[in-house]
Amino acid sequence: MDSIREPELYPPIKPYFTGMLNVGDGHALYYEESGNPKGLPVVFLHGGPGAGTVPSQRRYFNPDIYRIVLFDQRGCGHSTPYASLHNNNTDNLVNDMEHLRHHLGIDQWLVVGGSWGTTLALAYGTRHANRCLGFILRGIFLGTNEEVDWFLNQMGRFFPEFFNAFSNHVGGLTGDALFEAYCALLFNPDPNKHLPAARAWATYESLCSTLLPHSKPHASPSFDHYALTLARIEAHYFKNKLFLGPGELLDKLPVITHLPAVIVQGRYDVVCPFQTAHTLYNAWPNADLVVVSDAGHSGMEPGIAQAITRAADVLATDLS
Repeated sequence: MDSIREPELYPPIKPYFTGMLNVGDGHALYYEESGNPKGLPVVFLHGGPGAGTVPSQRRYFNPDIYRIVLFDQRGCGHSTPYASLHNNNTDNLVNDMEHLRHHLGIDQWLVVGGSWGTTLALAYGTRHANRCLGFILRGIFLGTNEEVDWFLNQMGRFFPEFFNAFSNHVGGLTGDALFEAYCALLFNPDPNKHLPAARAWATYESLCSTLLPHSKPHASPSFDHYALTLARIEAHYFKNKLFLGPGELLDKLPVITHLPAVIVQGRYDVVCPFQTAHTLYNAWPNADLVVVSDAGHSGMEPGIAQAITRAADVLATDLS
């Protein structure tokens, strides 16, 4: 299969500080700071829910200008306890962000997120608008029932061979039966049950996330660590309707529409289709919509990554 070329980002950097923050409920969050300690604060929200952060996400931001904050949400990445669903919900993730902001002594920050990270960014922003300088949002997901149904039941229309493998792991089931079968496996404490299911779920999502085909993820301890948190926590949030009310994010959006926003969307995003981004753009007078014509969903497809980097460069000037 074709490989995806390396996006043009800022050079790799290492954090100048890493730590664990106790946020209550038995959870401790991994967080890190890189770039300029006196720079413009930016917080990056990873996807999933449950995907965790990766070092390349620091590279969206000019390290001479930005104080770059990354953290792993409850239960994933380096946060503890690993793969925990206990008190893991949207309200608590929003509260965790405020806990982290206070801990770091930041008054306001630019909020950047991708996929589920856009959901969390909007949930946070609509509750703490006065703490936000603006937003960069990639691959929009508003947490609606329709979007979850698309992911579980419709995305496979574009990738039927990948969906078949996903479905075959639970005996060829489809619809609600498929989802319930995956939940039963993913929530099971036995690794012999939850790990194979997590690998199947995470592999399916990965293979559907890019415009150009790429190799199937290789089985490894690092992939298993990622796959379980992604699949288990996603299933938990899907089962609980993302812990959001019907239409909640769009209904509350007016409290942040005075702030600048850049929406970055791959034209051929099959995981989070373009229509949702267009809906958000139409509801946000101060938003710019950047449509990347040769990209799908992944934040590391070259056109997507470069659009996020350019948006961060522009907002750094506008917010200075």
